[in-house]
Amino acid sequence: MSMPNITFYLKTALKGAAMGAANVIPGVSGGTLALITGIFERLINAIKSFDVTAIKLLFSGKFKEFANHIDLGFLVSLFAGIGLAIISLAKLFKYLFENHPIYIWAFFFGLVLASVYFVGKTVKNWNISSIISLLVGTGVAIAISVLTPASENSSFIYLIICGVIAICSMILPGLSGSFVLILLGNYQLVMINAVSELNLKVLFPVGLGAGVGLIAFSHFLSWLLKKYHNQTIALLTGFIAGSLGVLWPWKEPVTKIFGDKIKTVGYDYNFPDMNLSFLLALFFIILGIASIVATELIANKKNQNA
Repeated sequence: MSMPNITFYLKTALKGAAMGAANVIPGVSGGTLALITGIFERLINAIKSFDVTAIKLLFSGKFKEFANHIDLGFLVSLFAGIGLAIISLAKLFKYLFENHPIYIWAFFFGLVLASVYFVGKTVKNWNISSIISLLVGTGVAIAISVLTPASENSSFIYLIICGVIAICSMILPGLSGSFVLILLGNYQLVMINAVSELNLKVLFPVGLGAGVGLIAFSHFLSWLLKKYHNQTIALLTGFIAGSLGVLWPWKEPVTKIFGDKIKTVGYDYNFPDMNLSFLLALFFIILGIASIVATELIANKKNQNA
């Protein structure tokens, strides 16, 4: 393996880690990170390549051709980064949400706010259909953010459904797989308890649903990107913009008791007090914006040197 390949796989794993970290945060989408780091369409096409041709190559022993067909090196390094980030950061984010919620929300608010601009500017033609797509995407994301969560359900079939819906959300920029799991009532069960304890009784059906949903949905997204590229990117930009309300740092959770579980079912939004806490939160918002700006500048420099 050559050094450029090693560098590529390490960079891809880091992008995967960023996606994994984002997916642990309710309201932040790993798809947003994939889009702004320039790997979104490659990811969709790689997942879509798990088809009849791939199965034939695998079972006929043509492993090199199979690996090339499905972009295996890219997928393995990306999902290794995603998996490691989710496992290692679940406990850290649990601590941060319990002890410093405003600052972690502020960082991701800045990150997603900047993403709206940088993703939106990749739309080559802002015509009527693109603008309508943007408004539809924004409206859908806002509607999802105000829905009332269901109660926790650990049945096998429901966990499969959770996996299907959450994985589709995780690869869509602006729609958070974790937030969808909150709406489905199973965020605590899946992303905190099961991941921290490696509970296979919960993780297996969720993973099964995620695998099936990922392959099926990637075909649809790939078709949209080829047929209606500008409208699709505009729609995804709307998803990102509509998710900003969920990330507003100054809010109080509205909770409900489901049996012996206390769940967040919405938020009361506030304006910040002008104090040290506000200044620190503002710093983290700017840090989030700067992270996206830096990513964009590095990507542009790389493209100019290519």
